[in-house]
Amino acid sequence: MEILRYVAFSTDPAGGNPAGVVLDATGVDDATMLAAAAEVGYSETAFVVSSDEEGLDVRYFSPLAEVPFCGHATIALAVAHADRHGVGPLHLRTSAGAVAVTTSVADDGTTVATLVSVAPRTEPLPEADLAELLSALRWSADELDPTLPPRVAYAGAFHPIVAAADRSRLADLDYDMPALADLMRRRDWTTVDLLWRESPTVFHARNPFPPGGVVEDPATGAAAAAFGGYLRELELVTTPATLTIHQGDDMGRPSTLTVSVPENRDSGIGVTGTAVKI
Repeated sequence: MEILRYVAFSTDPAGGNPAGVVLDATGVDDATMLAAAAEVGYSETAFVVSSDEEGLDVRYFSPLAEVPFCGHATIALAVAHADRHGVGPLHLRTSAGAVAVTTSVADDGTTVATLVSVAPRTEPLPEADLAELLSALRWSADELDPTLPPRVAYAGAFHPIVAAADRSRLADLDYDMPALADLMRRRDWTTVDLLWRESPTVFHARNPFPPGGVVEDPATGAAAAAFGGYLRELELVTTPATLTIHQGDDMGRPSTLTVSVPENRDSGIGVTGTAVKI
């Protein structure tokens, strides 16, 4: 396999979230893909396992397990495909469902990709799970933002949404990795989406990812899409809306994710970002 390395949601290879990309993994078995993802060592690697005139079949592996969908690796894959074959629309078939992606070249010459997620949904976060989650994070309930209630959000993968009342709480991330990993495996959560709201449409995020063997994700497109669906379903943003999510700043890999939230509740959420080859 030819394994490409791209960083998504940044124009600087030292920022954003790195992803592995394999544009042709035809005939490669699961064990080999998992071993390749572990060797690459990024939070996810995307593998195009087959393709036809209608689209690409894509699978995503973290260093420890397969995940149903990964936003930043999708952005990286789309830009890598555009670098090889030219910009335009792509239709991805993922374990989570169909994901439409478009690529274009910006005025500064960088390639920009936009994915549209599967239809999002939001579920309650049971009190017992919230208490266990806060304990693993070493957060207390009185540090949460009451205007952004905890929920579990989905747009291809499941993410608990937990918002801090203060930016300083978000900046101080020191969690119990084994305890959080155990809880997330039991609940099938991919990352935990920790947020702080700077303004009505600007947010800061951090995403622990212990089930994937990664302490923290610098940019999480799937969580950003899920969060956009959460805001729409709970009517916490006026739609249509364009959101800016800053992630990775606290770990020295600044990333910018642009989230488009259409008014129609049956519509997927758009996530836009750049990607550059490492």
